[in-house]
Amino acid sequence: MLTIVCCLLNLNKLALNIEVSIMKTEILIQFGNRVKELRKAQNMSQEGLADAAGLHRTYIGMIERAEKNITLVNIEKIAKALKIEINTLFK
Repeated sequence: MLTIVCCLLNLNKLALNIEVSIMKTEILIQFGNRVKELRKAQNMSQEGLADAAGLHRTYIGMIERAEKNITLVNIEKIAKALKIEINTLFK
């Protein structure tokens, strides 16, 4: 009986981790899409944005494809490179 309880607790923990992972993925997708939208509105390439932000060009692509969990420091760099306020990236 104790094994079953432990198994159920582990399954609940796994379900919670999956739910958090899905939520995390959704915010990364939304943010990446917003960066792409703002970059394209300025007719800027990924490479151009990367150069202006002092980041690697592949990093910008990874952000736009929701493959990277970007830091606040890099969010600020991207906002400055796009000449926008940081909060514009979250609208």
